Amino acid sequence: MVQVDLITGFLGAGKTTFLRQYVRYLVAQGHNVCILENDFGAVNVDAMLVQDLLGDRCDLETISGGCDCDTHQRRMRTKLIAMAMRGFDRVVVEPSGIFDVDEFFDVLRDDPLDRWYQIGNVIAIVDAMLPETLSPQAEYILASETANAGRVLLSRTKQAGPERCKAAAAHLTRALEGCKCSRRFAPEEIITKDWADLTDEDLAAIAACGTRQASCEKLHFDEHEAFSSLCFLEQHLTLAQLQAAADRLFADAACGHVLRVKGFAPDPQGETGWLELNATAAGKTLAPIPQGQDVLIVIGEGLDKAAIEARLHG
Repeated sequence: MVQVDLITGFLGAGKTTFLRQYVRYLVAQGHNVCILENDFGAVNVDAMLVQDLLGDRCDLETISGGCDCDTHQRRMRTKLIAMAMRGFDRVVVEPSGIFDVDEFFDVLRDDPLDRWYQIGNVIAIVDAMLPETLSPQAEYILASETANAGRVLLSRTKQAGPERCKAAAAHLTRALEGCKCSRRFAPEEIITKDWADLTDEDLAAIAACGTRQASCEKLHFDEHEAFSSLCFLEQHLTLAQLQAAADRLFADAACGHVLRVKGFAPDPQGETGWLELNATAAGKTLAPIPQGQDVLIVIGEGLDKAAIEARLHG
């Protein structure tokens, strides 16, 4: 049977960054891997960030755009059926940051997928720079996306420092309690090591972390009404302009509650083709990538498209 691993986490937590490291490790161990990417936006930006992983032992399938639960399940099921006979022994699923993890388990328990696939690991990514206060919907997603995880990896731990890492772990516990979930993470189940320092031994332990049975009391809301994704094409922003625009969007309440800004800009040094920006209110990261596109994605709650567009250029 093909093992399926799920890498989950809230918007902007750093799922794609960890996925790149994890898939490289799996391929180096001799696995034939397929990545299944599901981005919340109409343009699957995260899929562009894994292009350099692709090769004889690694392929990519995508599901783009927000859609209702039934449609999303059908799309995922169709993809997994098509992938089943292609010789992979590992599938790594990176869903959107507002994914209902129950969908993952429901799809894999359906016939015939339950005869072809087995659930391997659920790995949850939590931003160590997590805001102290989130909306009730965001708190629920934080809890529900981590409840079944075998391991939680904190991202941006070096930037956050030990005290903020402890605060993020405490916040996760509060979110689980708020959803009446019995799942609690022991200290050894929350990895605070900087990802650049993860060894093959660390990654082997993560690749064997498994999953846990847990459930949260459902908070009934339409994820695609609570959270929205806006796509802006061909803005022709330089890197400096893109970074400044992100700062303005997070600072201006008229734009709505912006949770994440992601996009690309040409490398001003010319050393790589493009740089990828991933920004939250807590900070920004830049990473070189071989391929990019002149696109900016803004994800958040109660977004005002006109106000955002007006602030992209100052």
